[in-house]
Amino acid sequence: MIPRYTRPEMASIWEPQTRFKIWFEIEAHAADALAELGTIPKEAAKTVWGKAKDATFDVARIDEIERETKHDVIAFLTHLAEIVGPEARFVHQGMTSSDVLDTCLNVQLTRAADLLLADLDKVLVALKKRALEHKMTPTIGRSHGIHAEPVTFGLKLAYAYAEFSRARERLIAARKEVATCAISGAVGTFAQIDPRVEQHVANAMGLVPEPISTQVIPRDRHAMYFSTLGVIASSVERFAVEIRHMQRTEVLEAEEFFSEGQKGSSAMPHKRNPVLSENLTGLSRMVRAYVTPALENVVLWHERDISHSSAERMMGPDATVTLDFALVRLAGLIDKLLVYPANMQKNLDRLGGLVHSQRVLLALTQKGASREDAYKLVQRNAMPVWRGEGDFLQLLKKDAEVKKYLTDAEIDEQFDLGYHFKHVDTIFKRVFGES
Repeated sequence: MIPRYTRPEMASIWEPQTRFKIWFEIEAHAADALAELGTIPKEAAKTVWGKAKDATFDVARIDEIERETKHDVIAFLTHLAEIVGPEARFVHQGMTSSDVLDTCLNVQLTRAADLLLADLDKVLVALKKRALEHKMTPTIGRSHGIHAEPVTFGLKLAYAYAEFSRARERLIAARKEVATCAISGAVGTFAQIDPRVEQHVANAMGLVPEPISTQVIPRDRHAMYFSTLGVIASSVERFAVEIRHMQRTEVLEAEEFFSEGQKGSSAMPHKRNPVLSENLTGLSRMVRAYVTPALENVVLWHERDISHSSAERMMGPDATVTLDFALVRLAGLIDKLLVYPANMQKNLDRLGGLVHSQRVLLALTQKGASREDAYKLVQRNAMPVWRGEGDFLQLLKKDAEVKKYLTDAEIDEQFDLGYHFKHVDTIFKRVFGES
């Protein structure tokens, strides 16, 4: 995490004080359950809560202890004992470090997912608003970066809305996947602790018990979570790249909002660069970079090793913080995006009507020309226009072989721009419903 790309709400989830607070809650809830089962005195559990519930844990002191013990959970428990006193000996009964670490990590990941879901909602609201605004704004559709057939700018935004709607559903599933708790002891057998303790802690922490754990919660769950973040990041970049293309000087169909006093270049005062979109591309790369270690963390030796631990200490905060920042930035970019319908129309007209070539092709086949012959007739009139040597409509009307099949009026009919948009309402209802 670096401050430049960090929002405080997400960062707070990963702060040491938050982590130690969650560790304490896990231990204290476990103590409650152990007390109810008669394993430890009930007064001991009350004392743990009473003395440490509102405590601010001394991060520097814990770090100092860890430098000696070389063990983070032992360092925390030692500091907790300094706060609680003799009754601290009843804390962590029958538990192993991973019970605390893994359950805490999953609490943090579910909280992070909740923030990311709220971020996605902001993106969806912005996309829907702008899609409805430009529902029928004509623009050129491109394949391979080359003009293809007309679409509307609203459809481009609707594509993104549908994609981020899917992203939201995936994140809900990923959150559920990772929201498990393990309080099962050294190798997951519950030899030293009753499974009812795990159930109690899970309920208290908003999780569900892991059906079967080793010394750790299985990392396929986390691989699913971080892979989902990676897919969302790719969706962010896909839209960002679209804006970057549209803002090119030669295109200029849309551009990022340029605020009063903003500067685009230290050397060239005229520059207005797509810096937000380019930033989103870079941030997306970083989120995706954590997918591979998440997948590799699935493979651990036997009941557990710690090869996953160092990677997770970085990827948990970094991936969630970065995606959080990117989604909020994307929502703002969409909301303030400057759109230029006149330039869209200018680009539509740039190829002299060639965007209607398929309609002419189909019209010829419907009047009796073979598809092969129709293709040749259309292409031979299209290529001069491609080279800037005429107008497609006029060339077709002058082609004797074309006129064998189509009258001037029938050729004119194939150049109706509105024809391409007759099902826009249907698509919008599929994406946005009846609203």
